[in-house]
Amino acid sequence: MSPLDSLYRDPDTARITLDRPADYLHAEHTLRSWFFTTDHKRIALLYLASITGFFVLGAIAAGLVRLSLVVPNGVIFTNDTYNKLFTMHGVIMVWFFLIPSIPATFGNFLIPLMIGAKDLAFPRLNLLSWYVFMTGALFTMVVLIVGGVDTGWTFYAPFSTTYSNFYVIPALIGVIIVGFSSILTGLNFIVTIHKMRCPGMTWFRMPIFVWTLYATSLIFLLGTPVITLALILLVMERAFHIGVFDPKLGGDPVLFEHLFWFYSHPAVYIMVLPGMGVVTELVAAFSQKRVFGYRFVAYASIGLASITFFVWGHHMFVNGQSQLASTVFSFLSFAVAVPSAVKVYNWTATIHKGAIRLDTPMLYAMGYIGLFVLGGLTGLFLATLAVDAHLHDTYFVVAHFHYIMVGGTMLAFLGGLHYWWPKFTGRMYPEAWGRVGALLIFIGFNVTFFPQFILGYLGMPRRYHVYPPEFQLLNVLSSAGSTILALGYFFPMIYLVWSLWFGKRAPANPWQAKGLEWTTSSPPPAHNFLAIPRVDFEPYDYPIKAPERA
Repeated sequence: MSPLDSLYRDPDTARITLDRPADYLHAEHTLRSWFFTTDHKRIALLYLASITGFFVLGAIAAGLVRLSLVVPNGVIFTNDTYNKLFTMHGVIMVWFFLIPSIPATFGNFLIPLMIGAKDLAFPRLNLLSWYVFMTGALFTMVVLIVGGVDTGWTFYAPFSTTYSNFYVIPALIGVIIVGFSSILTGLNFIVTIHKMRCPGMTWFRMPIFVWTLYATSLIFLLGTPVITLALILLVMERAFHIGVFDPKLGGDPVLFEHLFWFYSHPAVYIMVLPGMGVVTELVAAFSQKRVFGYRFVAYASIGLASITFFVWGHHMFVNGQSQLASTVFSFLSFAVAVPSAVKVYNWTATIHKGAIRLDTPMLYAMGYIGLFVLGGLTGLFLATLAVDAHLHDTYFVVAHFHYIMVGGTMLAFLGGLHYWWPKFTGRMYPEAWGRVGALLIFIGFNVTFFPQFILGYLGMPRRYHVYPPEFQLLNVLSSAGSTILALGYFFPMIYLVWSLWFGKRAPANPWQAKGLEWTTSSPPPAHNFLAIPRVDFEPYDYPIKAPERA
């Protein structure tokens, strides 16, 4: 009998309870029951529905941006409309999709299941975090649609305090409100992981996904207050003419950049770290092999969350920063690549000689690794002082950012969504369609964003929709790729929704995966487990063992 087979038993009947039907399948499904629930699984699904809606709106704005760039003379949209479109795209995708996507959905649903808890530590606070998120996000969406903001998602001063329109203030207020949702979520995760692990679930028996969410939660708590205060100061300067960032009022615009990037570079790892955790779970499950160098991967997660707070200055190599400061930040930017390289090495070693199954989640994981490596390597170009002087504020930066954020985070999100979809819904999706969708997204993404590396190298600045005619071919190619990418995104939306009614019933563990979440029914009962589980085995107890040394 394997450790998972004897994981927990019903104390009254002494029968294994893994295959009992989920008792909340027959629970009330009124709007009131959903909007006032404290069940972490339902709150995760509320987040999933919300951020999917925001993703669609952000993708539409991106499509319009790419449409405008098909022609070099900028005749499709006015300058003002174009600026508002790329600002809408950036604000929605960064603040309302990429940052909350994996932590708020997979984290909410899976952390209690993975550590053997009945719920998160603060269920009502969890529901409050969703309401805070929706309040801020919807408020900002109304502002972006009704009035429009043209500052870009960074809200740089003094443009946002002096030259942009009045709608900057309500947009900033909405983003500030959303930040409090991140703080509440991070606090809830940290307390849950510290205090609610089941018997036997030691720190080094936790799944890597839980480690990455723990590291992400630290960034939520330490970084989000900084950006919140910076945006509050921006509102006060705009509303009351207090000289903080505007040089006309005696302020320093570079100060805003320091405060903004002190949070926003760690925010990159708010987006990336959970995706790394997802990919680790996928690689182990679909290689049927223990994670190579488990402890190194866990330590690398904490290392990334720590070092990333010391590299914000590489965004300011060309703004008058001292050469000494730039040299230090350049060195630290290279150093932060080391924990990332550890993870890539361990994924590769885990796959090596594994019993690999190229199901849809694994295809997304393989695509993630390739795109993340390319995005990470191009980041080293931007961390090099002399090279960055040429590439700064060009489309090379846009391509690098999207390879890390979209090619990385988005592929990890979709891979995790397919992997845990049976656990979320109790239904299986059509595997053939899943593979087609994964292939379309990978091809479409590379056709869209790889030409932008070349555009940036050739000197095309970002945020412009009027450009020299010699750049048109690459821009047309990029826009054509975006249509393939859009089709790839459309596929999962169709067949996943279809599976809710017509998909096959999912067993408790359709992937033969390891972990506590796969020992309960699909979907899980209201309180996750019918008896408190006890863990007396190592994580990733797959039949193929990785070498002892890492």
